[in-house]
Amino acid sequence: MIAMASSLIAAAVDLGASSGRVVLGRIGPDQLECQLVHRFPNEPIDVKGRLSWDIEALWDGVLTGLREANRHGAVESIGIDSWGVDYGLLDDQGMLLAPPAHYRDSRTTGVMERVRAQVGDAFLYEATGLQFIAINTLYQLLAERPEDLERAQTLLLIPDLLCYRLGGTIGAERTIASTTQLYDVAAGTWSDAVFEAVGLPRRLVPPLREPGEQLGPLRPELRSRLGVTDRVLLTTVASHDTASAVAAVPAEDEHFAYISCGTWSLVGVELDAPVRTQESLAANFTNEVGVDKTIRYLRNVTGLWLLQESLRHWRDTGDEVALEQVLEAAQHEPPLRSVIDAESDEFLPPGDMPGRIRAYCRRTGQPEPTTPAAVTRCVLDSLALAHARVIRLAERLSGRRVDVVHIVGGGAQNTLLCQLTADACGRPVVAGPVEATAIGNLLVQARAAGVVRDRAHGRELVRRTQSLRRYEPRDHERWLPHLS
Repeated sequence: MIAMASSLIAAAVDLGASSGRVVLGRIGPDQLECQLVHRFPNEPIDVKGRLSWDIEALWDGVLTGLREANRHGAVESIGIDSWGVDYGLLDDQGMLLAPPAHYRDSRTTGVMERVRAQVGDAFLYEATGLQFIAINTLYQLLAERPEDLERAQTLLLIPDLLCYRLGGTIGAERTIASTTQLYDVAAGTWSDAVFEAVGLPRRLVPPLREPGEQLGPLRPELRSRLGVTDRVLLTTVASHDTASAVAAVPAEDEHFAYISCGTWSLVGVELDAPVRTQESLAANFTNEVGVDKTIRYLRNVTGLWLLQESLRHWRDTGDEVALEQVLEAAQHEPPLRSVIDAESDEFLPPGDMPGRIRAYCRRTGQPEPTTPAAVTRCVLDSLALAHARVIRLAERLSGRRVDVVHIVGGGAQNTLLCQLTADACGRPVVAGPVEATAIGNLLVQARAAGVVRDRAHGRELVRRTQSLRRYEPRDHERWLPHLS
């Protein structure tokens, strides 16, 4: 541990599936400031027919961002978060066997179904509490070539892999480990039972470590490249990006739901223990780990992807629709005139999203939205309904009462969606912070440095320093027939 401090200057490396960024943070008793210092693309590449992450380009972006952060302020701590499930395999010399595969690579086709038939849903859900989705690390590993698994000595998920490159230490941070479907969410350990049942080598996974562990200085050769000293410490954070975002939810007590809203909406509640009932399994809720071994009990809902893909289609077909204008126009469209099932798989692929929305409405006997404003209102009404349905279900399955809904991430800027979500839920919505993932990353670093006392103190700091907006529910009764 470094000495207790009254303030900290830290760099948060936040990696998403389409871009990465480095955010410089200044944290003190009454200070929580964020400054984006570098953004870089994260684009997949083809490696011998396998869709993969360009780990070297990602690495270069991280190093460039850290240099830039140190130029803007004397960085004292560095933490990394990213998307879940993907990993690199290291050989006995600590070298990558190949660039990490992309979760959208087709090699996992059919693997999940075979595993479920082999060991059973009840066994996997009882052991891991994780939702069934074909991209999980478990299925990716089973799709690896046997000779590669034989050569591999260590599996490192993306944040752990980059921490290893920066500092030389090997470990598995707990929140990102919980996305693998190889982690026993009740015991807080790797699941020996799952490894044995599916025939994967247990040696691959390294020891678990907690958010907020200070791993030591950077490698000497990197310190000179980045212009930092050995006093700059690498710190584990809540390495799964959603775990970091939830750590920054400005809740005042435990009776809240969160929506980490962007391309996807991750909708859930924070619990002290996992829920692994048959009803929870049937509802496909997931139990992932958060800060302080809390449980992020949530379900993935297709989020603003529906609107993003509609805007892209309109642009590609020559209709330049501006987001701000179409959102303004959508406010004046009739509410709940046409709604879709936002969780339906038919809306997941790219393509003509407005056409698919019209087809769904036609098939279900609803008026077809024919203008961008009407399509946008249909999308936002449908997302608000999906948010409300999942929150109601999470309340019932978990027994946790929800008094307020917090929307964090980019979706917090969409005022119409926030208001509609409040209306559909019949509860107040607090929107913000927009930069929740980076803020959560920084708060864990500040806690490790002694600047932030605990999770509650961090959330209080968010409430006092960040821009938040409250939306009160209106005309909730109008939404009730759609929620039954």
